[in-house]
Amino acid sequence: MSVTPPHVAIVGGGIAGLATAFSLQERAAEAGIPLACTLIESDRAWGGKIVTHRVGDALIEAGPDSFLSQKPWALQLCAKLGLSDRLMNTNESHKKTYVFSRGRLRELPEGLVVVAPAKLGSLLRSGLLSWPGVARMGMDLVLPARRADGDESLASFFRRRVGREVFERVIEPLMAGIYAGDAEQISLKATFPRFLEMEREHGSLIRGMLAGRKTAPPSGLNAAPARTMFVTLRDGLGEMVRALVARLSEARVTMRPEHRVMALRVRSTRPGTWTYDLLMEGGQVVSADAVVLATPAYVTADLVRSLSPTAAGTLETIPYASTATISLMYGADEVGSSLRGFGFVVPRVEGRALLAATWTSSKWAHRAPPSHALIRAYVGGVGHEAILKTDDETMVRHVREELRSMAGITAMPSSVRVHRWERGMPQYTLGHLDRLEVIQGSLSPYRGLYLTGAAYRGIGIPDCIRDGSDTAEAVVRSVMARGARTD
Repeated sequence: MSVTPPHVAIVGGGIAGLATAFSLQERAAEAGIPLACTLIESDRAWGGKIVTHRVGDALIEAGPDSFLSQKPWALQLCAKLGLSDRLMNTNESHKKTYVFSRGRLRELPEGLVVVAPAKLGSLLRSGLLSWPGVARMGMDLVLPARRADGDESLASFFRRRVGREVFERVIEPLMAGIYAGDAEQISLKATFPRFLEMEREHGSLIRGMLAGRKTAPPSGLNAAPARTMFVTLRDGLGEMVRALVARLSEARVTMRPEHRVMALRVRSTRPGTWTYDLLMEGGQVVSADAVVLATPAYVTADLVRSLSPTAAGTLETIPYASTATISLMYGADEVGSSLRGFGFVVPRVEGRALLAATWTSSKWAHRAPPSHALIRAYVGGVGHEAILKTDDETMVRHVREELRSMAGITAMPSSVRVHRWERGMPQYTLGHLDRLEVIQGSLSPYRGLYLTGAAYRGIGIPDCIRDGSDTAEAVVRSVMARGARTD
């Protein structure tokens, strides 16, 4: 009689699926258990939304161009992959960020998220806010905390604490740059619970921000290299994907790109224990003791429908926003001093087609030759879908007109790349955490089935890596409890 090691199938080869597979190898090795793993991806390329292109001497990111260093999980993964010396900070000599407001670009005071008193002078000088707007913001110090415990939208929370003007002119465009969503619908609890904690603990966002600064450890006590808020890799985030794929291949993970899972079936081999059958597009069947679905919520819904219509229906209520990125290359002399900064965001109240623009070659080194300037524009998102219905040529024309009127860039770009992300950004709308409880509860009878990815507990790269790691740990605990199969 032979003993077959437990088999885990991971569906979805984006950063969440890759991180899950990598952590699974780590956890299994630490536990001293043999484990077979198959990673399945419908696309030819691994990495999901992480897509890096080399175009001549320029480096273009079609999806995310960086990750937040304050969340440690991506940095930790880079260290494990031997990429720490490849990490690159933002260009601190050009670290200004702007908001297009009332007809021109206005500098956003450095480090501003929720306004603290130390920023008032520079905020007033920027022209972003009126005196009444600043006065209303200061009322955050005296307004009582909300007593109700229900979910609240980002818009409602920030209007209540710091006023409509601060919300519309400062906070909303920054949040839209992260979620591409409607702040009237996005859940505070699911996206920025720390702000809610500040209100409850300190009675004020301003006091909470100041208290956080006092408790932060001095930078000199940290032996790790100093990192800017956002970091990337020298050859783009695709470096992380390539390193993960190489490590997984070395670990003899079965890698199956261009393989689409059409259905998921389950059968019980003994009470409380399940075997999962993945029915592939070509008719093959992949059987596994545990399955991780690292797919978008709407894809996951189709796969689990036969197991739990309730879970499938709830997964389908997680909305997604569609976006596009447009990368434009100019001669450096054609943009002049326009690129003295990281870029700008655009408040929804301005009614413009452009969500934001990044001065890529100013923000990051080695992204374009010194003789050129690379700009990346963002369009789409909730409430801005009309431009996505146009063809690429029309979209680029709209973007060029926006850059002309907002940043004074009139030159014709020497090259343009358009990347569309249909249903690419999950929206954590009001009630999101309650929906997750319903999904988890509905699927709880199926031991060995796990969901991970950007649709659930964080949309950023570090969040997806953390969630993948947590999922891998749960998988290893489950297969250890189940034990190996005998044939």
